[in-house]
Amino acid sequence: MATNGDFSFANGAPKGPLKKIQTQRKENGICHDDIASPVKAKTLDELHSLQKKRSTPTTPVKVDNGAIFAQLSEEERQKLQLQSISASLASLVRETGPRVVKGDPAQKTADGARTVSHHHHVATPTIGVSDSALKFTHILYNLSPAELYEQAIKYEKGSFITSGGALATLSGAKTGRSPRDKRVVKDETTEHELWWGKGSPNIEMDEHTFLVNRERAVDYLNSLDKVFVNDQFLNWDPEHRIKVRIVSARAYHSLFMHNMCIRPTPEELENFGTPDFTIYNAGQFPCNRYTHYMTSSTSIDLNLKRREMIILGTQYAGEMKKGLFSIMHYLMPKRQILSLHSGCNMGKDGDVALFFGLSGTGKTTLSTDHNRYLIGDDEHCWSGNGVSNIEGGCYAKCIDLSREKEPDIWNAIKFGTVLENVVFDEHTREVDYWDKSVTENTRASYPIEYIPNAKIPCVGPHPKNVILLACDAFGVLPPVSKLSLAQTMYHFISGYTALVAGTEEGIKEPQATFSACFGAAFIMMHPTKYAALLAEKMQKQGATGWLVNTGWSGGRYGSASRIKLAYTRKIIDAIHSGSLLKANYMTTEVFGLQIPTELEGVPSEILDPVNTWGDKKEYKDTLLKLAGLFRKNFEVFANYKIGTDGKLTEEILAAGPNF
Repeated sequence: MATNGDFSFANGAPKGPLKKIQTQRKENGICHDDIASPVKAKTLDELHSLQKKRSTPTTPVKVDNGAIFAQLSEEERQKLQLQSISASLASLVRETGPRVVKGDPAQKTADGARTVSHHHHVATPTIGVSDSALKFTHILYNLSPAELYEQAIKYEKGSFITSGGALATLSGAKTGRSPRDKRVVKDETTEHELWWGKGSPNIEMDEHTFLVNRERAVDYLNSLDKVFVNDQFLNWDPEHRIKVRIVSARAYHSLFMHNMCIRPTPEELENFGTPDFTIYNAGQFPCNRYTHYMTSSTSIDLNLKRREMIILGTQYAGEMKKGLFSIMHYLMPKRQILSLHSGCNMGKDGDVALFFGLSGTGKTTLSTDHNRYLIGDDEHCWSGNGVSNIEGGCYAKCIDLSREKEPDIWNAIKFGTVLENVVFDEHTREVDYWDKSVTENTRASYPIEYIPNAKIPCVGPHPKNVILLACDAFGVLPPVSKLSLAQTMYHFISGYTALVAGTEEGIKEPQATFSACFGAAFIMMHPTKYAALLAEKMQKQGATGWLVNTGWSGGRYGSASRIKLAYTRKIIDAIHSGSLLKANYMTTEVFGLQIPTELEGVPSEILDPVNTWGDKKEYKDTLLKLAGLFRKNFEVFANYKIGTDGKLTEEILAAGPNF
């Protein structure tokens, strides 16, 4: 047995005291680690504070070196920001806005200091004091994706990091937009400016009801311990940029809008000031169904005079994106700028093409071209300066996504991306994009710079080609047609594609679908207003209109085959290169479309649909049927006169099918 510092060894090793091992050196009687210098912090809180340094999330933009920004102290800048946010959250029936303070309520500041702001306004109060005036509302302002990940995973059930690094979230009971619950305030101005009545997406509400819903949303947001505030921009054209503020209750919504809007630089954020438009997203809280104009627990309300949008009763993030798009459809045409629901890309020589098309027409596939720069995939403006993307990100469908079919989207799903309503393996967190258990409308939201060939900034010169895509399941439209200006307007207003048989129970044959301006759900003014702007810009810039059918050839869906994607790509390439303009053309019957007689890489016999049908009578009957559907759809626009003499309206009508 070992005694007095001696140790016994079973293997017979020598007995005796162990030698001392020198691991540290002493200076002035204090031990020091030989490997690294000691941390400067004296407490754990100080150590944690050293871990972080200040920064602001940005979108890559070019800033003039000579730009001069207002010189304010950090304390003054913070105070002004909080005053602006308090003003946004102010009730209309109380003397002051909420007491707001920056930062997460769960985190302690090093010195316990707070920057607090009240907002005083001149509205006559009917209620002097409320509980919300006695508490602090913490403002989480323009957080980075990493910070928003932490907030979502900590506090929002259903938020997970997937194996690829994206944030998977759930949008609650609503997994898509609620167009029947969208309302627009009808006042003395919008009554005459907006499109109302049959065919219009605008359902009216009065100012009083809007204010009731606004108060409900603001009260809900002010009752929370913390709210997320995003100050960002719309439109990459700096001359026509719009400042937007989004106030929301979920980190998921804040990250979604961080991706979808244009992210300001630190300098731009310092001088952001008062927003041009504000969204109050209180989607977790329902509207009052006993309120006038309400038909469900969901309400999405736009007030163009107040420049505000209210969301109640739906957590689907797409409502914010498309709500802002509707606003741009109102604000931009008033500046003679055309707002467009389209894809847009640019060749290496600066030739720009616009792609219009409803779901299933191939808009995303055809506008994504590795030989061309992507300006944007969904929302654009065409001004006197050229074309510009409205957004700072992409919102892509994920259902049945694969690396082989959509490599750009697949690779963009990484850290910072929001994955909505997807299903994933509970252990590996690998996403199953084929699983529709939650919804078929699974989506990914990511910054546009995640696309390798994205053009930053997202602007380009005036378009040379305007391509209207249709998936004609009736099989009677040509693969490509060159359009006159009047024909371009007619087909732009029509916004045609077809649903194929089998998409819904009981459908036996193709169903024609028309969506004015290829985005009827989002336009605010009459479709002819946008069509007239399109024609004016195309005429001034010498752009050419094209109708490209990506649907069926040789018969309708079920009895023939779809036009090969390889042929459609050859057509698009010929449009981009300008070679298709030099082809010989002939005119089709009924629709009066100009079609090429030959095109390199595409069989000549399919260029005229009649050649591909075995039964010529059935072809003619189907052609007349589709023409009748076009004519019937256009009846709602026929009586709307453009200009004082209505001559342009007559030209557009004459450009439709003639039989």
